[in-house]
Amino acid sequence: MPRTLATVEHAVHLLELFDADHTEWNLSSLSRHVGKPTSTVHEQLTTLCESGLLTRAGRGRYRLGWRLLKLASALYGSLPWYAPAHAAMERLARRTHLLAFLCVLDGSRVLCVARSVQGRDGPPVAGELDFELPAHATASGKLLLALAGRPLPSPAVAFTDRTVTTAAGWSTESTRIRQSAHAVTANEWASGTGSLAVPVRGEDGVVLAALGISLPTPRLRESDTLLRALHDAADEVSWQLGYRTPTRAGSSEN
Repeated sequence: MPRTLATVEHAVHLLELFDADHTEWNLSSLSRHVGKPTSTVHEQLTTLCESGLLTRAGRGRYRLGWRLLKLASALYGSLPWYAPAHAAMERLARRTHLLAFLCVLDGSRVLCVARSVQGRDGPPVAGELDFELPAHATASGKLLLALAGRPLPSPAVAFTDRTVTTAAGWSTESTRIRQSAHAVTANEWASGTGSLAVPVRGEDGVVLAALGISLPTPRLRESDTLLRALHDAADEVSWQLGYRTPTRAGSSEN
């Protein structure tokens, strides 16, 4: 690998280590975590600080820098669907009292680009803070893969005995998802956690994102009611974006 590319990849990896659970890192902890000499990591951290992507937060400690907000604003501004979808996600969370989220397909990865910050009521569920989700074990991942006509990821890790890990199983599952326009998981990523997801579409019908909720599996008894809420929220956004979806039985017209 060319040295410049390797340097960029190492810098990106360092940035990705900062999340809701690790808002600050010190040099020695980062060095141990990535398995590299402190001198190497210090050089990378210094470069990231000089670029504004990181900032020093006291002696030997680092936080994400303000420049990332500028980049995030530019990204969100380039996505006309993000603002209405985000608002619908928050309304859905308040309506269902569950953790709601938006996910996108980025190449072969499923990324959670937004989570609700209000309305949530109940015990924790798997993956609450994860940015990249297992595509074959989450409702959003399965929905996005199926609607894009993608195969099962290889290797397909078996998180539980309910995880879909075979091509035959995925063929059946993806066909059902395309026919129903929603995806469901129950104890497939972690025991006790389930999820539901539906698509948000643009004017030409292309799938832009998955709108979903995570919930304790006992609440899947309410799946019919929750799916109506999900479809209504996603359809409202899709309508604003110019997509005209056929009316489903039992759902409200936009």
